[in-house]
Amino acid sequence: MNATVVNATRAGTGSGRETIGAADALPLLQLERYLHQAIPLSRAMQVSVLEASEHQVVLAAPLTPNLNHRGTVFGGSASTLATLAAWTLLYWRLRSHQPDASVVLQSSSMRYLHPIATAFSARASLGAEEPWTLFRRTLERRGKARISVGAEVLDGGQPAALFRGEFVALTELSEGRP
Repeated sequence: MNATVVNATRAGTGSGRETIGAADALPLLQLERYLHQAIPLSRAMQVSVLEASEHQVVLAAPLTPNLNHRGTVFGGSASTLATLAAWTLLYWRLRSHQPDASVVLQSSSMRYLHPIATAFSARASLGAEEPWTLFRRTLERRGKARISVGAEVLDGGQPAALFRGEFVALTELSEGRP
């Protein structure tokens, strides 16, 4: 994948942003294919990548494959989409700085605000730049670093759930270290 960061929105997302052409959407489709291959649950949930930039990632999923017994989004699907958005943001940013880094979720919390009865999305962002800078420097020095990432699960553009995850990135430098 090209190391150029794409700040784009796919056509037909209903985000209110200008749509992009097929050539610009290619990195988003490649990222989506990567998620479906590396994390098969994302394929089963029919996750799509709507936006990927240095500042945020937006993923979406339809209602039908993510239903619970009440006809609303299964809480595990909402949590998974938020986790995937946060993980993808780190993956997307690290690929040009530390392409050999592996990112894993250490802990997370999710607060549900109301049920979701439609297709839904998750928007992850880092917020301030200082934690990212410290994270990247620590990863380069020690081969291991932690960072907190937030995400909102959106129902019609409005927050329906709030996610906070602590992620750990590891490089080959950290292998064999306690």
